[in-house]
Amino acid sequence: MRLSRRSFLELGPAAAIAAGMKSTVSGAQESGASPDLAWHDVREWGVEGRGWSTEQLKRYFDRLPGRAEGIVRDPIWNLSRDSAGMSTDFRADATEIHVRYRLFRERIAMPHMPATGVSGVDLYGRDPRGSWRWVAVARPESQEVAARLIDGLDTEIRTYRLYLPLYNGVDALEIGVPRVAVFQPLAPRSEKPILFYGTSITHGACASRPGMPHPAILGRRFDMPIVNLGFSGNGRMEPELGTLLSELDPAIYVVDCLPNMTPEQVGERVEPFVHQLREARGETPILLVEDRTFTNEWIKSNVLEYHRRRRRELRRAFESLVRQGVPGLHYLEGDGLLGDDGEAATDGSHPSDLGFHRQADAFEVILRRILA
Repeated sequence: MRLSRRSFLELGPAAAIAAGMKSTVSGAQESGASPDLAWHDVREWGVEGRGWSTEQLKRYFDRLPGRAEGIVRDPIWNLSRDSAGMSTDFRADATEIHVRYRLFRERIAMPHMPATGVSGVDLYGRDPRGSWRWVAVARPESQEVAARLIDGLDTEIRTYRLYLPLYNGVDALEIGVPRVAVFQPLAPRSEKPILFYGTSITHGACASRPGMPHPAILGRRFDMPIVNLGFSGNGRMEPELGTLLSELDPAIYVVDCLPNMTPEQVGERVEPFVHQLREARGETPILLVEDRTFTNEWIKSNVLEYHRRRRRELRRAFESLVRQGVPGLHYLEGDGLLGDDGEAATDGSHPSDLGFHRQADAFEVILRRILA
């Protein structure tokens, strides 16, 4: 069982997130409705989903180390401030659970993605069988959020996981429970994570909640930590990212960049990028993923042909690497990632929650074989 691998940390109430923080009604009810709460700052026990240590980061909730600024392109650096893929675990017997947090950016939502996914925090709990089940999500309306996520809970102690925003960053985050409740923070796990490097789809567009992108779903299914290095519009297998990814020691590299690359870039960059990873991590499996098929490609033959060109280049690079004797390479085709009925995307490109579940199903089959 997972709990036998985790260490418990017991904390007293943490200090307020910041002096003068404004309370806004962004969830079911305002936190002030329950006056006797103990607040716990997640920075005191940690979050999963960060590839680098706190000392290497400019902000606690960044996804790339501070030295990456000025080395990677500015759009990548800016997107690395988002907290996509991060989560924190705790155990409690609380009858209600509250959050208060401050967002990094003013933009709360996007035209094709709701505030719950862009800027919300998403709570899951383990049921009596040990499976993860959704519990509640925050619905932010401003940068400063104070919300009761849920009340009326049974008082038995259970394990919870709180996922952080996908397309916004977090400057501070606290979890509040009634002062009489048991609260046991769970330290981040030490197992090697599944590392996802890719595009806006990996980043989480357009999930309705932070727990819904396929990396998060797969993290729950495999009961493993995940690191999400999706960079919206900017997953292009650049050598600067290859160098940074080579610093990490995951259970597997999942490289899913084709949606952001031209066929020419695929032909030029895949082999050098894989060689970078392989030279640094001689035995770590590498899974190369084709781009998903647009859900309206059936009526746009030029789009389908563009998919095919990119995929031909990726397949050619993969076969070349295999002929060169590069070990531990694996390949996932893209045609079935969103199904075949055209119903699994918000805009033809980015998965809906249905699309993310279908992607998770496709990824799970090959990942189970690789990680067995």
